[in-house]
Amino acid sequence: MSKRVLTTESGAPVADNQNSASAGIGGPLLLQDQHLLEKLARFNRERIPERVVHARGSGAYGHFEVTDDVTGFTSAHFLGTVGRRTEVFVRFSTVADSLGGADAVRDPRGFAVKFYTEEGNYDLVGNNTPVFFIKDPIKFPDFIHSQKRDPFTGRQEPDNVWDFWAHSPEATHQVTWLMGDRGIPASYRHMDGFGSHTYQWTNDKGEAFFVKYHFKTNQGIRCLTAEEAQELAGKDPNSHQTDLLQAIERGVHPSWTLYVQIMPAAQAADYRFNPFDLTKIWSHRDYPLQRVGRLVLDRNPGNVFAEVEQAAFSPNNFVPGIGPSPDKMLQGRLFAYADAHRYRLGVNHTQLAVNAPKAVPGGADNYGRDGLMASNSQGRYAKNYEPNSYDGPVETGRPLSAPLAVTGHTGTHEAPLHTKDDDFFQAGELYRLMSREERQRLVANIAGGLSQVSRNDVIEKNLAHFHAADPEYGKRVEEAVRALRED
Repeated sequence: MSKRVLTTESGAPVADNQNSASAGIGGPLLLQDQHLLEKLARFNRERIPERVVHARGSGAYGHFEVTDDVTGFTSAHFLGTVGRRTEVFVRFSTVADSLGGADAVRDPRGFAVKFYTEEGNYDLVGNNTPVFFIKDPIKFPDFIHSQKRDPFTGRQEPDNVWDFWAHSPEATHQVTWLMGDRGIPASYRHMDGFGSHTYQWTNDKGEAFFVKYHFKTNQGIRCLTAEEAQELAGKDPNSHQTDLLQAIERGVHPSWTLYVQIMPAAQAADYRFNPFDLTKIWSHRDYPLQRVGRLVLDRNPGNVFAEVEQAAFSPNNFVPGIGPSPDKMLQGRLFAYADAHRYRLGVNHTQLAVNAPKAVPGGADNYGRDGLMASNSQGRYAKNYEPNSYDGPVETGRPLSAPLAVTGHTGTHEAPLHTKDDDFFQAGELYRLMSREERQRLVANIAGGLSQVSRNDVIEKNLAHFHAADPEYGKRVEEAVRALRED
């Protein structure tokens, strides 16, 4: 059987892939060696710019299967029949560190799911925590700058981390999550996932509901202590990637059960706190978890760089029956995520295999043309405008979700206050749910970071947040910080 011929990018056969062309034996290399120049130039461009956040990630393919009837709440086709399966791609990630960071670190984890539905791709972009540090997207660039490497020292600085939190009391709830026992998952398989934001579901009758997504791991929760994580990160910086890859390769397919909390849209205005505030959770007593289906991962990507790193998730990729809510952070991310991918991957990133919708043969059917790496010219007779008198795609006139009511004057407004809208009570509730040992570890983790801050006023501002959440919580953190600073 004859072997395939190695070619250049233009398809010409390569005569020698071991030796560069030179001016005589041992002489300088020649600029005319097209294969050498092309090979080196391509190598220089093999890595796309890394994500500013969620740079370090792992991913896998699988399926989602509906196990319970939710058709009374959403008309989404992929959720419409018990037993229906939809192919998915899931990307897990750390948030703050760069592509070269370690997996076993104290950091939130990204939990992004791409459903390749029959009505287009639906992207659910969330984390392994149900809340976040801030509630308004205008603060997001500042928040990320404070958590990532300082532009002068080139490292994460406790002064920056805690100074931002000192000026952002709404972060107290998420800080309590992050510094608690679930702050360092043992693996991606052993953590829960959350949509975190509030989304809207709409049924066939046009009735609207607000929902929150909860993916509960079927492997059980497993986490690392700070000491265990430090040791593991040194032994195997790729520990989470290794675990996920090897589990799937040996046929141990990780799975999660999806539940949702469902709030009739009319109840949102009078709920005791703003239900669209990303720093808060909904009480399970008020809105119990309702099971929807099962997510299973059973196939590793063939190429991490082409699939995991080029996978582009955007929360504005909705399908009929699912839409946005007034969640401010979600509203900001509807633009920011897609725009980040247009920068990193180019305007035609949705034509890449991992991102291309499977609902339409040949990919998305629209009038987008041209641009870097375009592959959808559609021939000489296809038009690139609409409306037209030719046989091009046309609009449906059917909105994907129910409209959101708006009123009032334009301007920069704080969210309307509800009866329990403060930044601390849920952090206090979370603290009081912890066992004595869990509280001890939480206090030690917070004090370990806060004690490294150089400014006393920044320390005092943060201590005030913990005191406001729970008097015991604040007292114990204050005593632990003082003890560490006196050593």
